[in-house]
Amino acid sequence: MSTSISKLLVNRYLDFLDEHIQNVVNHVEEDFLEINQIADRLYISHTHLTNTVQKETGHHPCHFYDLKIIEVAKSLLSDQSNTIAGVARKLTYDPSNFSKIFKKFTGLTPGQFRSQF
Repeated sequence: MSTSISKLLVNRYLDFLDEHIQNVVNHVEEDFLEINQIADRLYISHTHLTNTVQKETGHHPCHFYDLKIIEVAKSLLSDQSNTIAGVARKLTYDPSNFSKIFKKFTGLTPGQFRSQF
C-alpha cells in the first residue's frame, strides 16, 4: 500500500474518532466502539487498520483513541459546571476508574487538573 493511501486511512480513522467521541458525549451513540467495530465502519479489516496506523504513526490505534477521549475530558473538566463524576459518566466511565485513567495519561487527577483553572 502506498504511503499516501496509508496516511489517508490514518486520517479517516482519526476523523472518525473525533466524530464518534462527540456522538458519545452528545448521547447520539451509547457506548464507545471497539477497534474492530471502528474498522468495520471504515470498511476495512481490524488487522489492516491496526497495522496501517502502527506503521504510519508508531502507535497502536488505541493510543489515539485514549488520547482523544482524554482531550475531550480535559475540555469538559475545564467547564466548572460539569462535575467530575458527570464527566466520567458522559464518557461512559465509572467515576473511580475515570480518575485512574485520567491520571495515567495526564499525571494529574481530574480534581488536580481542574484546580489549574
